[in-house]
Amino acid sequence: MKIFLATGNRHKIDEIKAIFSEISKEKNIEILSIKDGIEIPDVVEDGKTFEENSQKKATEIAKFLNMIAIADDSGLCVDILNGEPGVYSARYSGEGTDEANNRKLIKNLQGKANRKARFVSVISIAKPDGKVFSFRGEVEGEIVDEKRGDTGFGYDPHFYIEEYKKTLAEMPEIKNKISHRAKALEKLKENLEYILF
Repeated sequence: MKIFLATGNRHKIDEIKAIFSEISKEKNIEILSIKDGIEIPDVVEDGKTFEENSQKKATEIAKFLNMIAIADDSGLCVDILNGEPGVYSARYSGEGTDEANNRKLIKNLQGKANRKARFVSVISIAKPDGKVFSFRGEVEGEIVDEKRGDTGFGYDPHFYIEEYKKTLAEMPEIKNKISHRAKALEKLKENLEYILF
């Protein structure tokens, strides 16, 4: 069976494939992506929630390719900023680079004591017939001003988890076990039999 990862973000492709590797072998599932030379149209992410964007991407690409598709919409939600950047996490600065997004985030948090934040991921799996299932994962942390660690992507170097005394960018070996995406994919894996067969 073939499943397509509906994202143009190569970091996400690597991460999802790594988390999924065990079940791929077990169930004889081949995970495909743009890295396999398959071209997909851009899907306009105009939803107000992670669920809306994730479901839209999965269903549109599943229909376009006539193949089961998995899509992720994820982002950082900071309490004191009323949940910003939220669904706009990837384009928060308007420049679309991790560096610019992080700069804007730290600037907006200047002078604010409450740094509580959470990463949210909603993974949707859609069939070409339009059926779609979604799973949500979250990880709690806080934002630190200084960038720490040189792995991961996005806001990882500023997302500090008290339990580990590290940012996500400082612990690549366990990120794929504890991240918001890992938690959402774990729920998907638990329901995969029901969805696919």
